[in-house]
Amino acid sequence: MTYERVLAPLGAALPDLEALYVDLHRHPELAFAETRTAAELARRLADDGFEVHTGVGRTGVVGVLRNGEGPTVLLRADIDALPVEEKTGLPYASTARGVDAEGRDVPVMHACGHDMHATWLSGAASLLSAARDSWSGTLLAVFQPGEEGGDGAAGMVHGGVFDLAGKPDFVFGQHLVPGPAGWVLTRPGVIMAAADSLRITLHGRGGHGSRPETTVDPAVLAASVVLKLQTIVSRETAATEPAVVTVGSMHVGTTGNVIADDAVLEVNTRAFDNAVLLRVRAAIERIVQGEAAAAGVPKPPEIELVGTYPVTANDEAVSDELTGVFRGHFGPEATQPAPLVTGSEDFSEFGRAAGAPSVFWLVGGLDPVEVITAMTEGRFEADIPSNHSPRFAPVLHPTLRAGVETLVVAALSRMAHPGVE
Repeated sequence: MTYERVLAPLGAALPDLEALYVDLHRHPELAFAETRTAAELARRLADDGFEVHTGVGRTGVVGVLRNGEGPTVLLRADIDALPVEEKTGLPYASTARGVDAEGRDVPVMHACGHDMHATWLSGAASLLSAARDSWSGTLLAVFQPGEEGGDGAAGMVHGGVFDLAGKPDFVFGQHLVPGPAGWVLTRPGVIMAAADSLRITLHGRGGHGSRPETTVDPAVLAASVVLKLQTIVSRETAATEPAVVTVGSMHVGTTGNVIADDAVLEVNTRAFDNAVLLRVRAAIERIVQGEAAAAGVPKPPEIELVGTYPVTANDEAVSDELTGVFRGHFGPEATQPAPLVTGSEDFSEFGRAAGAPSVFWLVGGLDPVEVITAMTEGRFEADIPSNHSPRFAPVLHPTLRAGVETLVVAALSRMAHPGVE
């Protein structure tokens, strides 16, 4: 079918969607604290005629639109923000603060684009509702909390998201990336990495800084562990099996003349194959245990898995078909192959739990001239802020339009169209 009739009202709706985006950006909320965000999105779904369910998976929102016989299509957007202090300089920059999972007061920013994701889905849901005479089936608009912790999608599944209108036949989602605004990037098969987050507690024996011989210094032990972990990728993993091991946080001690009892490391690992990720985790455990034993620690270290993401893999047949649909709608220049992304997502939990094909794609959101020039001059990585940067700031147009259109086109490509050309 053609999509112009369904998308025709989008131009007139853009000012309202821009206002929604600005509002969400100004008022970000951390994982499972997205109460204001959820309330606004639920209100909009209700206004558009959806059956609305709130509190799914704690703070998730699900809109159900039953429109006769046909497939059930799930469209998903995540809605949580990050503990990041915004430095974009935007007139609508966030000054919000929140309380993180450790009980700390932190700045909060939509540094990963989830405010744009939510706006896209709200706009797409509205357009599809207004054009119910153009399609037949059931639409599930899923606004998911807690993506940044890796357990939001699983929480919605366990919270009964599929009890509301049955399991979907297709699951679609997308992510804002620092590519040229208006570009759509697709990839069959694996598109994003699996990831583990580990908290490692190294137990030493504290004492006076002037008498290190009476202690087991956890700072020295932590330093040794950090350096040895770097050999997992360089010396234990084949070059044909990409992997990442990052020690993002190390906490030990409170002052210079006291040797602490403990050190805590926060470690993040990523790979495009679950078997590789498991081998990396086993190597981390072996190294940590070995270094601790060599240091003569008073008790063994503790290694806790605090978060995990599966590989995000697209159904190849549906992904190829959808790429063709996007190419026909957006044109071949704006429909590009997506690279393998070492970032991670919990989106695939929905398709896996439903036993349904799922496809996840990327939508560019930065100034095309700036991005393409930086790529051409070899300074993209250095000069273009990425997701999770305090300076990540998508341009509103054509980003808003492109992301709404992708969701509408994807949903309509799978719905039934009785009597529609």
